[in-house]
Amino acid sequence: ALRFLREVHVPFDNNQAERDLRMVKVKENISGTFREETFAQSFCIARSIVSTLTKKEKNVWDSLCLLLAGETIDRVLSAT
Repeated sequence: ALRFLREVHVPFDNNQAERDLRMVKVKENISGTFREETFAQSFCIARSIVSTLTKKEKNVWDSLCLLLAGETIDRVLSAT
């Protein structure tokens, strides 16, 4: 239960799912609501991509530029 005390790489709160969803709730609270379901879906896809890039320790800006230029997510994630 206290593994984070012995191993530095283990986070204090192992709740990555909550941290990933927090931005959705913040966005919803700021704007009141998503106007259409497609906007909510697009926001969730974008947040998922940014979260994945961060977890894989990729440069988010450069990776997003590559994705917008037509690269696939698989190629961006496999690039060194």
